[in-house]
Amino acid sequence: MPETEIRPAVVALLCDSDFTFRRDTNTWSHIDGRPFTKEEQATALNATRAEFEDFAAQHTRFMEYLRTKEQAPEALQQFLAPFMDQLSTKTLGNAVELMTEAERAQLDQLLGRMIEPPRRFTAYTF
Repeated sequence: MPETEIRPAVVALLCDSDFTFRRDTNTWSHIDGRPFTKEEQATALNATRAEFEDFAAQHTRFMEYLRTKEQAPEALQQFLAPFMDQLSTKTLGNAVELMTEAERAQLDQLLGRMIEPPRRFTAYTF
């Protein structure tokens, strides 16, 4: 198998891994705490460099997602500030009336980040 071939099932297993070694089973475990089977442990240990790099890239994107979700309230305030500065009666509804369609879409995106429950880290989601 070429070193650059990526097996999605292997990457999915890596994404569902807690890499802490369990002495009771001599394996890693899944994020939910279930120990790897011997076959899963062997698969994870035989992952290629490209598969680990794919996993790492996905994890980096997930961490960026969490960061933007955490920063959403401040980003919303910064986004709304110029609109609120133009208003004598400062309400969200009045601010929306000043927005272009693209700005309303951006507002919807910011509000969505704030109210949507955080997603779990899973393979090929981020």
